[in-house]
Amino acid sequence: MKTKLFLALSLSALLIHSAAGAKVLAAQAERSAPDALSLTWSSPDPVDVYESDKAQVSLKDAHLLARASTDGHYSLDGQDRSRRYFVLVDTRDHDRVEVAERLVPLEQGSNFRDIGGYVRAGGKRVRWGLIYRSGGQPMLTPADVAQIKALGIARLVDLRSNEERVIAPTRITGVPYTAVGYSMAEIMGKASGAQLRNGADVYRNMPHLLAPQLRVIFQDLLSGPEPIAYNCSAGQDRTGFTTAIILTALGVSRDDILADYHLSTRYRRPEWEMPELDAAAHPNDPAVQLFAQYRKAPNWKTPAPLMDADGQPFLRGAFEEIEANWGSVDAYLEKEIGVSHADVVKLRGLYLE
Repeated sequence: MKTKLFLALSLSALLIHSAAGAKVLAAQAERSAPDALSLTWSSPDPVDVYESDKAQVSLKDAHLLARASTDGHYSLDGQDRSRRYFVLVDTRDHDRVEVAERLVPLEQGSNFRDIGGYVRAGGKRVRWGLIYRSGGQPMLTPADVAQIKALGIARLVDLRSNEERVIAPTRITGVPYTAVGYSMAEIMGKASGAQLRNGADVYRNMPHLLAPQLRVIFQDLLSGPEPIAYNCSAGQDRTGFTTAIILTALGVSRDDILADYHLSTRYRRPEWEMPELDAAAHPNDPAVQLFAQYRKAPNWKTPAPLMDADGQPFLRGAFEEIEANWGSVDAYLEKEIGVSHADVVKLRGLYLE
């Protein structure tokens, strides 16, 4: 049952749901091979397929790839890893859906992805190319760094602890960088064993621990729209919580938020999240001890699903904590993060299309 639930959530995350009444459905762009891209969609009508190197472009500035396609599929050469955006237009009612690869295909990156494309009630979609979530970036190749630079990221917020930032500094340079200091020991708290890394009990601390970082991120978002990125080490727990709060503010459904959260199991590459660590040389460093212990597991390169034995997502712990202490995410945003209702309206104007 747990496996079936996980697969269902992962599949739903890959689909960019169309607005009510829209004709172009289930549009997605993903790699069928390292050097091949595949566009797929569903529509009762023929669809024109356009391509651009920029998001939210007018069709006159986009390149037509296929006219009146009825295949529901289009294959492209993906050897060039530069960011590409695709527009699918229903030829009868001119319904338009924009889609891009969710994962940025890096050589030695982990879980670096775009949170665009998700739909809020009323049909508006989160704009592509503006909000990126990621794992740590200490192992990026020069080609990866150049590829990320081409995204035009204006601000980077590092959600990691003091210790993590010292042992695994980011290789992204030339971008305004913000981090709020705390110790890895504050994440561990009283949790132990399997809960130490990502159990629901750890998540209950996140609305408190990460409030300063969220204030920075929402301030950056309200100063936009310019592309921003934020990360932790795996890009799944602290980053997953942060993404959940952003998408909730933008009006995305809880189902889609959880589906995006579970994509980390598919997109993580743990071998690129940390350099080799010598636990004996750093006996008092909680981050070194944690990640060195993690690498001792025989299957450490295979991320585990982010759910407990009952199939409940760990992220629920954070939502339960918010509801118990603030009543709702909206109230949490206003009372703890300083994001007013007027700010939320502004955010939706900036980041929804």
